[in-house]
Amino acid sequence: MNQTLLVEIQTEELPPKALVKLGAAFANGIANGLKARDFLALDSVVTPHATPRRLAVTITNVAATSPDKSMREKVLPVSVALDKDGNPSAPLAKKLAALGFPDLGVADLERAQDGKAESFFYTYTASGSALAGGLQDVLLDAVAKLPIPKLMSYQRPDGATVQFVRPVHLLLALHGEQVLPLTLLGLDAGRQTMGHRFLSHGQAIAIPHADNYGAVLESEGKVISSAEGRKESIRRQLLDKAGLDKVLMPESLLDEVAALVEWPVVYECRFEDEFLAVPQECLILTMQTNQKYFALTDAAGKLRSRFLIVSNIETSDPTAIVGGNERVVRPRLSDAKFFFEQDKKKTLESRLPLLASVVYHNKLGTQLDRTERVTILATSIARRLGYDVPLAERGARLAKADLLTDMVGEFPELQGIMGTYYARHDGEHEEVALAASEHYQPRFAGDTLPSTNTGLTAALADKLETLVGIWAIGLQPTGEKDPFALRRHALGVMRMLVEKRLPLSISDLLGEAVAVFEGQSAFKDPRAEVTAFMLDRLRGMLRERGFSPNEVEAVLAQNPDRVDDVVQRLEAVQAFAALPESASLAAANKRITNILKKTEAAIGEVKPELLKEQAEKNLAAAIARVRPDVDAAFARGDFTGTLKTLAQLRDDVDAFFNDVMVMADDLLLRNNRLALLSQLHGMMNGVADISKLAT
Repeated sequence: MNQTLLVEIQTEELPPKALVKLGAAFANGIANGLKARDFLALDSVVTPHATPRRLAVTITNVAATSPDKSMREKVLPVSVALDKDGNPSAPLAKKLAALGFPDLGVADLERAQDGKAESFFYTYTASGSALAGGLQDVLLDAVAKLPIPKLMSYQRPDGATVQFVRPVHLLLALHGEQVLPLTLLGLDAGRQTMGHRFLSHGQAIAIPHADNYGAVLESEGKVISSAEGRKESIRRQLLDKAGLDKVLMPESLLDEVAALVEWPVVYECRFEDEFLAVPQECLILTMQTNQKYFALTDAAGKLRSRFLIVSNIETSDPTAIVGGNERVVRPRLSDAKFFFEQDKKKTLESRLPLLASVVYHNKLGTQLDRTERVTILATSIARRLGYDVPLAERGARLAKADLLTDMVGEFPELQGIMGTYYARHDGEHEEVALAASEHYQPRFAGDTLPSTNTGLTAALADKLETLVGIWAIGLQPTGEKDPFALRRHALGVMRMLVEKRLPLSISDLLGEAVAVFEGQSAFKDPRAEVTAFMLDRLRGMLRERGFSPNEVEAVLAQNPDRVDDVVQRLEAVQAFAALPESASLAAANKRITNILKKTEAAIGEVKPELLKEQAEKNLAAAIARVRPDVDAAFARGDFTGTLKTLAQLRDDVDAFFNDVMVMADDLLLRNNRLALLSQLHGMMNGVADISKLAT
C-alpha cells in the first residue's frame, strides 16, 4: 500500500548559512534514490523540511514494496558457453551458479545475436524489494553526499567516534504510521523527535503518522518545519510591526534569520537618536551584518531609531529580550560613530599618498598607480565628451581615497559610499563627491548607471583600466572563474555607452587605456581580445532585452566601433524584418556577400555604357533613384527609414538575379556587374548586415 514516507535526522544546531542547501540536498538525495529503485509514484510530492536542529523530508505516495521487474541477463558468448562439440562448458556452469541459476541448462537460455557474435541470455522476473531495505541504502548514500561545509567528529553514547555536520541525537523514519527499521550513525529509527529547545520543555514528541509531521511539530513542538514557512512568517511579522515605516529586509538576511530560529517571533527595539548623525548606510550595515537585525526607514527613506529583531523565544513579556538586544547593538553603533568622527578629521586628499602603500596587483603596482591611470583616462573621456575636465580629474583622483578610512576598513562594503560622505564634509563639489560612489556603478546586473557626468567618466575609466590591465597580465576570465569581475566591468562599459548614447569609439577608449600602462613590464596589448569580449557581453545584453539572435548578429556582425546607436539600429532591423520584402532582400544580400567574397580583382565604379541587360539597367536606375533618400535618412539617424527605403528595390533585385548572369565570360561585363552589386551591397549594409536575417 502506498503511503507517505517521513525521514528525519534530529541534530544539534546546524550552520545557518548552509541549512537550506543541506535540507534540499537531503530531500533530493532520498527522493532520487527511491525513484531510481521504483518506490515512487508519478504523482509523488517531495517536501523538504529543515530547521536549525533537523533535516527531514516527506514524500507522498511511496510504495511499501517495489514492483516486480522483468530482467534479461547476458550469460556468456556462445563460443565460450559451448565446447567444440556443442556441449555446455564448465565456464557456463560456473557463470550460471554465480548468477544464482545453477539448475538452468542450455535449453532454458535464449540464443541471440550480440554485436558480431552470438550470446546466451536468460530472462526472468525479479521480485520487488521491501522499502526498508532499499531506503537503508538510499539514506546512507544521501547522507554521504550532503554538501557539508566541514565535518565534525563526535563520540556516540556507546563510545564510537563518528562524523557528521553536527552531532545527531535521533533518527525518525515512518511509512504511514509504521516505523521503518533503519540505522544511521549508530542510531535506530523510531517515531520520536524533539520540538523547540525551550518552548517544548525538552519533551520528546511522538509522530503518529507521516502525514501529521508538520502539524504535530508545530502544535506540540513549537517548530515550523519548513524553512520557507518560517521565512514567510518572519516577513509577515516584520511588515506588521513596521506599521507605516518601511522595513529593510534583503532576501539573504531573511534566509539567514529563518535558518537561526525554529519559532520566529518579531520584537521592536530602539537605539539613541544621537546615532542618526552617522551615515545611515553604516548603521544599517552593522545592524544587518553583525546583529541580523532589520532596520526601519520612514517613507522618504530616512533611517528610524527603532529596529526589529527576530527571536527564537515567544513570551508575553519580552523586556529582557528587547533590553538585551538594545545593549548588544549599542557598542556596534558607537564604533560606527567613532570611526565616522575620526575619519572626518583627515581630508580625502591628505590620504592619497597613503595609497602608495596599498598593493593593487604585484604586476600592476599600487592603488596610487592605479588612481593615476584612472585619472588620466577620466580626464581624456571628459574632454572627448565636452564635460567639465577639472571636475572629472578631481573626481577620479579622490574616488579611491576612502579605502584608507577606518570605516571602510571595518566595513569594506561601504567603499565609495563613505567617500561621498567624506568628500561632502571636505567641501568638494557635489559631482566629485558622488563620483566616489558612482564610479563603482553599475555594481551588478540591473544596477543604476552614474547620474552625473563626473561619475560617468570615472566609472568608464575605472572599468576600462581594470579590463585592460588585468587582461594584459593574463588573468582574463576562464570558464566560471572571473575573480576580477571582468564580465561585470565589460557589461558596465557597454551599458554606459549604449544607454547614455555616448559618441565614443571603442578602439579609441581601449587605445587610451593601453597607453596609460606604457612602460609596464609583462604587459601584452589585449585590445583585440577585450574588444571581442566586450561585444560578446553586448550580445547577451541585447538578447536579454528581447532582440532575436539573428537581429543582434545583423547589427554586431560588422564589429561596430561605436555602439551608441546600436539599439536604434536593432529597432530598425526589427521593423525591416516585418516587411514582406525583407526575406527576399536578405536572401539576395547573402547571395551578393558570397559572390563578392569570391572576387579577387579590385572592383571599380559602375560604367553605364556597359549595362547591357534591361534588368541591370533597371537596378542601376533604382539604386540611383533611392540613394539620396537612403543617404539622407541614414545621416539623420533614421535607420528604420533607411531600411524601409531600401525595401523598394526588391523587385529590381529579384529581376536582376533572374535575368542577368553576373559572372559573364566577358571580363568587362563581369566586373561592371560586380561593381553594381558592390554598390548595392554597401547601401544595404549601412545600418546592419541584413544577410544575417536570411534563413
